[in-house]
Parts: sequence; C-alpha cells; structure tokens
Amino acid sequence: MNLDLALRSSIRESTKALFNQSIEQFQLQPTNQEFEGSHTLVCFPIAKVSKKGPEETATLIGDYLLKHSSLVSKYNVVKGFLNLVISDEVWVKVFQSILNEPDYGVIPPTGKEIMVEYSSPNTNKPLHLGHLRNNFLGYSVAEIFKASGYKVHKVQIINDRGIHICKSMAAWKLFGKGETPQGGVIKGDHLVGKYYVEFDKAYKKEVQTLMDGGATKEEAEKQAPIMLQTQEMLLKWEANDPETIDLWKMMNGWVYDGFAVSYKKLGVDFDKMYYESNTYLLGKEVVQEGLEKGIFYKKENGSVAIDLTEDKLDEKIVLRSDGTSVYITQDMGTAIERFKEFPKISQMIYTVGNEQDYHFKVLFKILEKLGYVWAKECYHLSYGMVELPEGKMKSREGTVVDADDLMDGMVATAKETTEELGKVEGFTQEELETLYQTIGMGALKYFILKVDPKKKMLFDPKESIDFNGHTGPFIQYTHARIKSILRKFEGNSQTISISDLATGQYFITVSTDKNEVMTTQKIIKND
Repeated sequence: MNLDLALRSSIRESTKALFNQSIEQFQLQPTNQEFEGSHTLVCFPIAKVSKKGPEETATLIGDYLLKHSSLVSKYNVVKGFLNLVISDEVWVKVFQSILNEPDYGVIPPTGKEIMVEYSSPNTNKPLHLGHLRNNFLGYSVAEIFKASGYKVHKVQIINDRGIHICKSMAAWKLFGKGETPQGGVIKGDHLVGKYYVEFDKAYKKEVQTLMDGGATKEEAEKQAPIMLQTQEMLLKWEANDPETIDLWKMMNGWVYDGFAVSYKKLGVDFDKMYYESNTYLLGKEVVQEGLEKGIFYKKENGSVAIDLTEDKLDEKIVLRSDGTSVYITQDMGTAIERFKEFPKISQMIYTVGNEQDYHFKVLFKILEKLGYVWAKECYHLSYGMVELPEGKMKSREGTVVDADDLMDGMVATAKETTEELGKVEGFTQEELETLYQTIGMGALKYFILKVDPKKKMLFDPKESIDFNGHTGPFIQYTHARIKSILRKFEGNSQTISISDLATGQYFITVSTDKNEVMTTQKIIKND
C-alpha cells in the first residue's frame, strides 16, 4: 500500500467535492513534531480555489476526510496547516504491504554510472583527522549512489611526487640511518611522516643560522642547504635518476602499506587508484590543443594562460614559462582521461575541502570552454576543514590528530565503556574485539558525518566523544534491540487482527511465510 498516493487521491477527491475543482498539485509534508499527526496539508494555496480563509479551508477538508476516507482518524488545524492523523488500521496495512514485498527498499539498477573521488592523500605523511572527514563523506556518498541503483566507481588520485615528497626523502637520507618499518615498530606511513617533520625542524634551524649570519629571511629560505638538496633530488627524480627513483619507490611503498591498514580500519575501499606520477604530464597536450583553438594564449614571459574574467573569475596560468605543468594542468588531463576510460559515467564528484572551491570553479569552466559537454556534470563536494582549538593542523610541524591514533582511541573507549556496563558475558575474545571495533568506529563515523559538510568542524582531542544520546552507538543499540526481538519471534507465524486494535493497546507481531518478523509495537491510545 502506498500511503502517500492514497492520501493524495483522497485530498483531490475532497477538493473536487467541496470546491468543484480537483487540485492536482499541492504541498503534503511531514507534520511538525510539536503537533499530532504524520502528514500535513498546506492549505494557503488551496484557499485561492476555495475562496475561503486558509483555516476554514483546512477545517472543511479535514471534516470531509474524516467522514469519507478510512485513511484519517482525526485531524487538527494550525492556522492554514491541516495535520492529519492516520488510522491504526491503515498503518497495519502499510506494514503488511512492506512485509509482502520481497525487494522492499531495494532500488533496481538505473543503468547510470557515476565516479566519486575521495581520500587522495600525499605520500609524505600518514592520514590525519581531516582525511577521516574526507573519506567518510566520499565513501558515504558513493554508497548512497550505489543503493540508489547507480554503478559507482570509487577512485582516488595519490599525490606521490613533487617537492613535498622529496622533503621526506632528503630528511631520511640525512638522518634516517637506514631506519625501516620492518618489524612492526612503526607503520610505514608514520615513518615517512616522521622524516617530513624532521625536514621542517632542520630547515627552520638552517634558515635561522643563515639569518643570524646576515642573510634576509627570503635569502635564507632559498639558500638553506637541506632545501637545496631537496630541489636537487626533485630534478634527479624528473631526470629518472635510478638511485633517486629506487629511494622514492621504497619510501612510497612503506606509505602504501601503512595506508592499506588505515583504510581497512576506516572501512573504505577503492575501485581504482590514480597516481600523480603517472598523470602530471597528461594536461600538456590539452594546453596545446587549447592554444590552437584560441582558448589559451601565450604571455610575454612564455607562460600559457586563460582569461576567465568574463566568467567572474581571474586569469589562470595553465603552463609555466619553463614549460612545466601546474596542478590545474594535471587535473584537466586526469578528468579527460577518466571520461575516456569510463565513457558511461554521467557525473564525476570530487570530495575535496573548501580551500579548493575556487580551483574547481576554474577547472570546470576551463573544461567547459574546451568543449567537453560533461564538464557541467562535474561536481565539487566541498566540506569545511577540521581544526583544533589551537588552530589549523600542520603536518610539517606535527600538530595533527593522527587518524590511526584517533581510531585506536575510540576503540579503546568503546572497550572501557562496554566493560563498565558489564556487557561482555558470553563473548569470545575475538567477538569482543570485533564488538569494540564496531562500536568505536560507529561512534567516530557518526560524530563526523552528523555535521553539515559545509560547516567547519572544531575537534578537541582532549575531549572524548560521547557514547550516549545523538550518537552512532545509540543507533547501533537500537538495531541490536530490534534484532533481539526478531530472534525471539522467529518462526512464530502470527497475523494482525484489526479488532484487537480497537480494544487493546497492542497490535500483534507480523511474520511472513519466510519468517521475516516485524517488531511488536505498543500503541498509546488517545481517548
């Protein structure tokens, strides 16, 4: 039984009988929780047809439905809003129709494909709290689309090249003394992140020494020995120097192994990985094509740009004067490559923080001007950054909330809380570990996802996440209680008796031939 359609049909019938006109379009919305009822008819527009005030119009329709429709048991009017109370008998029929529908809630395949990009970390540090918000948002959106009948391609592009990667490499060569993550003392991504922080410490010290010797800050930052070594390492990487490439592959390998452990804890996965080292040159051909079409132009210094001032954006450089690409060059090439590789995708969603809002406006506009019709279907899932009470997190200074530490802490809190409640009897140790993991991660995911993505999040690691109230564990507990009731009634085939509803306070549990049981529900009668 489709209650919404049945109710709309009865409302149309009422307007035809009362006002001699069947109103096809009207607003039917959920009732405000302050008032009794489940469905609310907005009667202000209907008053134009009834030629009466909104309240009188609502009362007339309510009286008609009460008299002529078995759907409605009572109503109340608040100004021009008609709040409808659906009869118990109708709710029973709704529940019965749900039970009799084997694929209830399952949306058939739409035949459409969509791509969702999320995570996309750098390989010079482990995942932190900000990455958790990104992963949870991107993965959730992907799963929602999947549940809605779409074929979803979950992807990420890993930033595995550039000066920031070479900083960790240079610091490891200088200070690492051959340290590796083997033996499990430290995760690979944490080890590489450790040397990214070490680089920053050494760099600041060298800059200060040069400034003490009379150099300006700008001169010192350029002349610091460790920075010069890092820049030389980047040139060697670009020249495919074997020793540099081997070091790069080894350290990136450590990071990928560490990421794999973190992603498993997070409960997220990917269908395809893209690597910046493979894609950073893709956009150069696109720039050349744009030059030939007159979309881009060459400046006096040899750089290539596009003027987007008519689109209320600025001029954007797409190729440096030395011929090297910038981030947007790579992003253009990667987007085009993805649509070539997956020609059936109807939309591409980028899960990236709001610091890149302008970047994606420019990217989508350039792709549109290049003639790619799918550019208008690219969407930036922008979200607010996660900050600490002390301000923004900074990986190079080590002022971040480590994702692994936070997840471990949540699981530990789940264990402590569960044991305090004495809810651990009858479980094996393996089952308990799974339980703590489920509760802890459920709390963390819900804590992050319940905040509007566009809002900035302030997270204080000194405060524990509450496990009571509006939380993930509360939802998990409710689910567990429902499953417990289902187990108790499994195999007990009972049916609903409408007459019982008129005299008692309960309607009886329902089960189908498949022994799929509906929870017993108490009805509070309003005399």
